[in-house]
Amino acid sequence: MIAIDTAIRAAAAEIELIGVTKSYDAKNVIIPPIDVSLRPGEFTVVLGPSGCGKSTLLQMIAGLERVSGGKIVIGGREVQDLEPKHRGCAMVFQNYALYPHMTVAENMAYSLKVAGVSKAERAERVGTVATMLGLADYLARKPSQLSGGQRQRVAIGRAIIREPGVLLFDEPLSNLDAQLRHDMRVELTELHRRIGATSVFVTHDQVEAMTLADRILILNKGRIEQFDTPKVIYHNPASVFVAKFIGSPPMNVLRVTGDGSHLRLADGQVVADFARKGDFQLGIRPEDITVGAGGSIRTEIRYREDLGSHEILETTIAEQNLRIAMPFGVEFDTTQTLQLSFPQARLHLFDADSGRAIPKAFAEGRPASVKEYQ
Repeated sequence: MIAIDTAIRAAAAEIELIGVTKSYDAKNVIIPPIDVSLRPGEFTVVLGPSGCGKSTLLQMIAGLERVSGGKIVIGGREVQDLEPKHRGCAMVFQNYALYPHMTVAENMAYSLKVAGVSKAERAERVGTVATMLGLADYLARKPSQLSGGQRQRVAIGRAIIREPGVLLFDEPLSNLDAQLRHDMRVELTELHRRIGATSVFVTHDQVEAMTLADRILILNKGRIEQFDTPKVIYHNPASVFVAKFIGSPPMNVLRVTGDGSHLRLADGQVVADFARKGDFQLGIRPEDITVGAGGSIRTEIRYREDLGSHEILETTIAEQNLRIAMPFGVEFDTTQTLQLSFPQARLHLFDADSGRAIPKAFAEGRPASVKEYQ
């Protein structure tokens, strides 16, 4: 028998969504037409707030939800009209979905038993997967005798034992505590590196997205805001929505006006040089703000959060909230007036109305069109 990790890597399939839509009636459109391609062997994280359509999108790929229009192509086959068992996908759910009366070994082997795989081969595959996931000592236990992390590993084992080309994860870590979530992220990263399945992972947790993904697909009301690597999304957000959604604390976004020479806040303070006129939204991450004598922007501390490794200062300028991330050990008085400067190389400019990013605005001294970004 071919090794399970080799078989899964060989089966890894491209997923294409072509004009895929989901609606329950004309007024209740969950996902407008969406076009996207997920590469074979890629770990894609679908990220967005509650109600944005990310779980619906995953369930349409799996076949648990019917599409309202468009095509789903997996490994070159149109599958939108196929039953889930014929799509070559395996799914890991949020609530584990284990059979409580079965042992770990029986849970993992159940799909093989239904498929008519011989008892000897089932035992061999269960042993291999259990060793891979650190479950070899728990095969005789029932789910009730396992920790949350162990149950999730059983659910993952039950999925990969079928040697699928596509692995689908629907918020699988949301029921775990913080330490277990961290440990499972490490385990999932190592597992993906070993088996190389095309993986689609749905979450609302940006830390999971940033640490697990090869690429992150960010959804907003069913529409794709940005689809790129974690590094690009963090440092070059395509919209105000992405800028505010990624980062902890998120990017500061301020309303500014260009007077032909500078960008100014509503109270007249200059935040950057800029040679065009008009209204814009200016973004800067809390860790990129410089505090010290010589800064042209003045504000007062409203609130402090000491997080041990660093400190967050809450301030207000021109009636807009601003957060500043400071390294550990810098002392501030809450009555102290701060002098701030915004390094121009770390600034992001967005259209005032659409919220879309204006690329290279500061490098070239002019706002580019949205088309230029895309």
